[in-house]
Amino acid sequence: MKWSDFSKLIKLRLTFLVTFSASISFIIAVKANGGNTWGSLYSTVMWINWIKLVVGGFLVTAAANCFNEVIEVDLDRLMKRTMDRPMPAGRMTTGQGLVLGLGMGIAGTYLLGSLNLLTGLLSVLSILLYAFIYTPLKRRSPIAVFVGAIPGAFPALIGYVAGQPHGRIDEIALILFAIQFVWQFVHFWAIAWVLDDDYKLAGFRLLPTGKRDKTSAVITVLFAIVLVPVSLLPTFYGYGGYYVGGVSLAMSLLFLYQAFNLLRTLEIKEARTLMFGSFYYLPIVQLMFLFDFVEKVK
Repeated sequence: MKWSDFSKLIKLRLTFLVTFSASISFIIAVKANGGNTWGSLYSTVMWINWIKLVVGGFLVTAAANCFNEVIEVDLDRLMKRTMDRPMPAGRMTTGQGLVLGLGMGIAGTYLLGSLNLLTGLLSVLSILLYAFIYTPLKRRSPIAVFVGAIPGAFPALIGYVAGQPHGRIDEIALILFAIQFVWQFVHFWAIAWVLDDDYKLAGFRLLPTGKRDKTSAVITVLFAIVLVPVSLLPTFYGYGGYYVGGVSLAMSLLFLYQAFNLLRTLEIKEARTLMFGSFYYLPIVQLMFLFDFVEKVK
């Protein structure tokens, strides 16, 4: 298989973003526990486990994307942006894609499960939700975006849980999940607005009202508004300093401004600007949380 085909099969850029999110959350978890979970940030053990997370997370995400393409192979043939993927283009059979997806899923789950049981279970749940619930819902109802936002926000949760030997979901884990969960809606609706014509060829209904109209834009703006206070949760609960608070507020207001421009114009150009803004938003906010993390005295 050519590398170009493999990268299309696993949706490389999406898989990289997901893995990056999990890896940052992992390091936040180590700092949150005073560097005593997997050793310290200077511990060889900690970095070995970080590598396990990155490789395992990459494989699990790649597997979920692979299963998604096996299920949607006939629909992918209908859309311009997907018709050149290896399965719809005939360069790979669905049987080969299924075997490859199973192999990556098993290997990735094993690596994540070796960190702790909860991390392994969450990785399996993310595959099931994304590939076998969200995927078929895409043609039935816009509620698919809500369902997809759950596994879409799992990387932050999985990374944090993986950063602890015994794996637990605490307040910081929920904050990380909440930020990525709310961000998902604005991010995905911007993409759906840009690609709506292509999506309709496959019968996908992903915008809030199913079409590019003012109501869809209003709902997108509302979620961008909700993201403003949610992004400030690290500072509000005392886990982040004023730097992360300031940067998160600035990024959220810029994101809201971009969403408002979409509402004002209803143009694809503004939706594309919002889409690219979403690509920058999450890594910047997560990195600032990491660098400006405040450990509470226990």
